[in-house]
Amino acid sequence: MPLLQLLLLAIIQGITEFLPISSSGHLILLPALSGMQDQGQVIDVAVHVGTLGAVVLYFWADVRDAIGGLPLLIRGRTDTPGSRLAFLLIVATIPGILFGLFLAMTGIDDLLRSAAVIGWTMLGFGVLLWIADRRGDSGRPAADWTLKDAIVLGLWQAIALIPGTSRSGICITGALFGGFERQAAAKISMLMSIPMILASAAYLSGEVIATADSQAAISGAIAAVFAFLSALVALTLMMRLLRSVSFTPYVIYRLALGSFLLWWAYA
Repeated sequence: MPLLQLLLLAIIQGITEFLPISSSGHLILLPALSGMQDQGQVIDVAVHVGTLGAVVLYFWADVRDAIGGLPLLIRGRTDTPGSRLAFLLIVATIPGILFGLFLAMTGIDDLLRSAAVIGWTMLGFGVLLWIADRRGDSGRPAADWTLKDAIVLGLWQAIALIPGTSRSGICITGALFGGFERQAAAKISMLMSIPMILASAAYLSGEVIATADSQAAISGAIAAVFAFLSALVALTLMMRLLRSVSFTPYVIYRLALGSFLLWWAYA
């Protein structure tokens, strides 16, 4: 794969994974609109690993608590902040895994990889994010996350498997409707991405390990590094901007891109 395409894929994945504008939609659209070859599963896994590293580093204190709470959770205890967070993240991941397996086993996931689908989801869920941002913030902190919230947000997250929806966007939307403040909604969404990305990478890794060669491994390493760097920058900027800026700029971008894609798909 040409180095330029590799860097484009990594940077696009890194920037769009945590911004509410759909990383999968952009990765599908790049070869469709540019004529470039499909990047394949090796690069898909690599860029996801890169973005995973970025969110783990940024929220390391919370990740460390959750990892430390796993032994207690295994023993059936959820009475510490770490074990409780680990439990809620696991609960929130289950709907996405089940829905993802359903889409893969039925072949529906391939049918959804089209510009028209991405255009409609960009528009529809962009409007929904705007409504949630205008009406949903009741000032709840991230520490107020409950089992009910984890189940509800897990269902929201499952919808994100439809290309163009945006995993972070739909989770932020659900959290805002649940009354969480903007930064808390974004933080919960990012933490929820960790087990979801791990599950996705684990699902794809079997075939990747069996088919990857040394050149593919080198390309994957390059993609992972650049995805990590771009994701860390995008995540840091978004979390800082949310102190003073709403999600409206992302909504405007989604509406503009969605409108273009619908014109392109149907024209």
